[in-house]
Amino acid sequence: MSRHYQHDIVIIGAGAAGLTLALELANHHRVAILTKADIREGSTLYAQGGVAAVLSDKDTINSHINDTIDAGVELGDPDAIRFTVEHSKESIDWLIDQGVPFTRNNDNEEYHLTKEGGHSHRRIIHSADATGRAISKTLIQNASNHSNIEFFPDRVAIDIVTTKKLGISGPNRAVGVYALNLDDDVIEVFHGGFVSLACGGSSKVYLYTSNPDTASGDGIAMAWRAGCRVANMEFNQFHPTCLYDAKAKTFLISEAVRGEGGKLLLPDGSQFMSKFDHRAELAPRDIVARAIDHEMKRLGIHHVLLDISHKDEGFIKEHFPTIYKRCLEYGHDMTKDPIPVVPAAHYTCGGVVVNQHSSTDIENLYAIGETAYTGLHGANRLASNSLLECIVFARSAAQDILDKHHDMGLIEIPDWDESKVTNSDEDVVITHNWQELRRFMWDYVGIVRTDKRLLRAKHRVDLLLSEIQEFYTNYKVSNDLLELRNLAMVADLIIRSAMSRKESRGLHFTLDYPNKEESSSPTILTPKITE
Repeated sequence: MSRHYQHDIVIIGAGAAGLTLALELANHHRVAILTKADIREGSTLYAQGGVAAVLSDKDTINSHINDTIDAGVELGDPDAIRFTVEHSKESIDWLIDQGVPFTRNNDNEEYHLTKEGGHSHRRIIHSADATGRAISKTLIQNASNHSNIEFFPDRVAIDIVTTKKLGISGPNRAVGVYALNLDDDVIEVFHGGFVSLACGGSSKVYLYTSNPDTASGDGIAMAWRAGCRVANMEFNQFHPTCLYDAKAKTFLISEAVRGEGGKLLLPDGSQFMSKFDHRAELAPRDIVARAIDHEMKRLGIHHVLLDISHKDEGFIKEHFPTIYKRCLEYGHDMTKDPIPVVPAAHYTCGGVVVNQHSSTDIENLYAIGETAYTGLHGANRLASNSLLECIVFARSAAQDILDKHHDMGLIEIPDWDESKVTNSDEDVVITHNWQELRRFMWDYVGIVRTDKRLLRAKHRVDLLLSEIQEFYTNYKVSNDLLELRNLAMVADLIIRSAMSRKESRGLHFTLDYPNKEESSSPTILTPKITE
């Protein structure tokens, strides 16, 4: 027997996007927030740099817009970009009102603004080098204190329940979610008049990633299975600088380190970025990541070096306390020596197609944050635009829900059917498939691609999808199986998108089509009814 819960709004994910949506709705509606692990775990928690916004008299909205368009290699949606930037200051004001402790200048009460790659002005408001942690901690505290918000940790969403799946006529709309309770392995039913996917991206599809273990593309996969379009899945951002240490699990070294003067070096101490772009270390992430990848392959080295030791020791400790302490734990003193860094999968620029209200193709189903494709990022995300997107579009979604919410009555959702499945005695299959998937995605669909590599990846993922579906049909679900199922589906979407783009643009670089086309459009995939 399944357990059933009834709320007005069901939100999957407790990062900046999900929490903002919940807080904006909770004064009027009962909200359930489902999280795969602890409510504090998620990509927002690990965001270091900050939030991009036009906050200085020296900066302009048009400048931020142009930087975003340039970083996205002219593939971003102009309306979405303008909408986001024009709502940037009010979004920061909202975060300040929530109590987020952004860093101020020492000499006055103004907030300190830093500069990151691709930005023409200092416009990154931050909380030292742990902005995501400050935002997450503040919003979680506020949500936990609200009587209309209920957290459900250790729940893995399985699939979205829609009226179409239930055989109900009329426009297809979301009415709930099936989720696995990891504490007792019971599949629960969450009923909701509205459902929002705010569960992050899919960087765990790659062998090396800066993301937490929860970033397995669940929202994108569930939306695709429900019938939503996805877009631009070929554009996966690899953060150029993650700490290279076997014990560090690719700990991210913020872009702000380069923004404050950090230099990338080869093992002999020579600089190399100026050979690839006139902006050197402050070039957009795709250019920096490809440059590092090129030098590593050319020289056969495992990493390059990032050096900011020429800066004052006090400056480094003040601006990068978290990074300094973490590097020191692994034997690297960034105030004295360069630190070893490598690129790692970091951000999914594509996702579920939504409009400016974060609405998907299915009525009453929303997607926000890294799960969504808003058109903001184009072929590459400008640094620190991601947290801004979360806040802007979550608040827009909340207003849309408030404007149209009405009592639709409880639609009966049947218990999860486990009558034809058994317990698995071959979980090693999941482990092997998991390792194979992440390895071939790294090797064949990584920073540099070719037609041959993509074709190999497509053959492999087709076989995996078939094996996984057979396993899913016959055995009881588990967290590992559900994540593997979602990752394989997202991998297929990435490969199909990459195969369809016959040019190199932004984060998609292929040796077979090294040039950029004069004009281009987003890659949009539409699910078949049977998928």
